[in-house]
Amino acid sequence: MRTRKQILNHLLYKQFQKALTDYSMLADGDRILVGLSGGKDSLCLLEMLARRQRIFKPQIEVEAVHVRMKNIHYESDTSYLERFANEHGVKLHIVTTEFRETEKTDKPACFLCSWHRRKALFRFAQEANFNKIALGHHMDDIIHTAMLNQFYQGSFSTMPAVMQMTKMPLIIIRPLCLAKESDIKEYAELCGYEKQIKNCPYETVSNRTDMRRIFEEIERINPEARYSIWHALEKEGKIVCKSNTYSLAK
Repeated sequence: MRTRKQILNHLLYKQFQKALTDYSMLADGDRILVGLSGGKDSLCLLEMLARRQRIFKPQIEVEAVHVRMKNIHYESDTSYLERFANEHGVKLHIVTTEFRETEKTDKPACFLCSWHRRKALFRFAQEANFNKIALGHHMDDIIHTAMLNQFYQGSFSTMPAVMQMTKMPLIIIRPLCLAKESDIKEYAELCGYEKQIKNCPYETVSNRTDMRRIFEEIERINPEARYSIWHALEKEGKIVCKSNTYSLAK
């Protein structure tokens, strides 16, 4: 009889494989860089891609990068990340960046920190000749983003499962897009993933926290709501798309 850990491993890998196939995420010769934050989602993603790397066709190469912010004490135990990546046969790179709080901008510090991390990630990917970046966002993340954009931006859009960048030769993929956060969380606990250190001075309750709470209530009313929202996003071409919005220049 299979354990709960084995059942979840099978379920998550099946959903991972379905996402790769349904949204044509892989091609022979891909060099994929995993954005490894140290959270449960990115650790799960690395584990799944490392397993997929052992399959001959299409042949892919997987490495990971962890971006550290020099002046923000929000970090993961890099020795654990290196050990985790090594156990799964994946090379890990550590990149350090920073931003000045005194910069003249109307953007909040949380946005600036995220923007500079993403900038460092994209720059490293191009310099090291990767053609794809894999991020650990799951279905809940994508749905919450769609809700945020509707309620606060007046647009029906979200983080795509596949996004072809038009200002740089990179494709962003989110292979966990069909997985539920609750399944990943339970699997991470059963696997004993180590939690990252959270000392961010800018970490507060956000609009995303509100969306999570609202969506949980919606699912209590209609357990199939997530699939209805997902179908709507697919129907409107929001799951696979191109992006003209991101540039490394400020």
